[in-house]
Amino acid sequence: MSYVARDDRPADKAARYAELEDEILAVLEGEPNLTARMATVASMLSDAFPTFFWTGFYVVDPDKADELVVGPYQGTLGCLRIAFGRGVCGTAARERTTQIVEDVSAFPGHIACDSRSASEIVVPVFDRAGRLIAVFDVDATEIAAFDAVDATALERLLSRVFAA
Repeated sequence: MSYVARDDRPADKAARYAELEDEILAVLEGEPNLTARMATVASMLSDAFPTFFWTGFYVVDPDKADELVVGPYQGTLGCLRIAFGRGVCGTAARERTTQIVEDVSAFPGHIACDSRSASEIVVPVFDRAGRLIAVFDVDATEIAAFDAVDATALERLLSRVFAA
C-alpha cells in the first residue's frame, strides 16, 4: 500500500483510513493477542502516512492504574512511563477523550520525548467492557498535522480492533 503526502483533501484522507482499516482488520482476523494487535496497528499506520514519525501505544500499567507504560510502537525512543494527567498522553488517559494538539510547544506540560515532534494526536483505547487499556499516540514533525478526520478514523479503527 502506498499513499501520497497528507496535503490532499480531507475526503481523500478519510478514504485512505477506510482502506487501511479494512486491511488491518483482515490481518488481525483471528489474532487474540493484545500485543500482536497493537504492534500490527502501530506498524501499519506508521507505514501508511508519511507525516507519522512516531506511532504507538502507551498501555495502562496493571500494577499502577494511574500510569501508562510504553507498549508496541514505531519510531524513535519513546518515554517509558507517563502518569495520568501528564502531557498529551496522560491527559487523554485521565479525560478518556481524544486529544489533538496542533502545536505541542503550546501545550502546557507537553513531554518532549523527541524534540522533532511538532503536533500530536492521542486516542484513548478501550476494551469490550469499556475499560481504558491504553492510549494510541501519533506524532508528526509538521504543525497542525492532525484534524477531526484523523480523530474520527482512529477512534473507529481502535474501537473495531480492541472493543469489538
